[in-house]
Amino acid sequence: MAAGQDRQAVAARLGFSETVFVDDADTGVVDIHTPSVRLPFAGHPLVGTSWLLSRLAARPALLHPPAGPVPTWQDGEFTWIRGRAQWAPGRRMQQYASAEEVDALPAPPPGDGWLYAWAWQDLAAGRVRTRGFPRRGDGIIEDEATGASAIVLTAELHRALDIMQGKGSQILTRPGPDDTVEVGGRVILEEIRSL
Repeated sequence: MAAGQDRQAVAARLGFSETVFVDDADTGVVDIHTPSVRLPFAGHPLVGTSWLLSRLAARPALLHPPAGPVPTWQDGEFTWIRGRAQWAPGRRMQQYASAEEVDALPAPPPGDGWLYAWAWQDLAAGRVRTRGFPRRGDGIIEDEATGASAIVLTAELHRALDIMQGKGSQILTRPGPDDTVEVGGRVILEEIRSL
């Protein structure tokens, strides 16, 4: 079995929304898989990878997923990365009238393709309620924290956001230089499951 197929099998067995494989901790070369596809970029998994590498004394200033170089840094309790909306193609942003409507959506909502359902909680403060539905047919019904979709939404709205996604994930975003978007989050280390 080829390395990519091995990684795909591991990602499917783990069953997470995304699994990051670190090829070189010192240079930040990484590979990202869902249970069914290889991704060029994934925002929140790269936030977690950056945080973890910093705890292992390997803190590259850039991560290198297939999409391209991703700057990373720590600011207080938040770990940040910078990416591009075009690295997350095919994601549909759908605005709802209220956070309650977003909360009431079935999981997953009917339809095909990636859906990022969102509503303003406080327009002036930039607070948004979201839910992310990959709808790939690979067992991932809902993504708890979707940095790539948060980047796309921030790029479309052209403003900083404080996003509450899933059951309690907080994602901070802000427009960055050269049409990039910065995305940050807190990381909590859970017990590692064995394969």
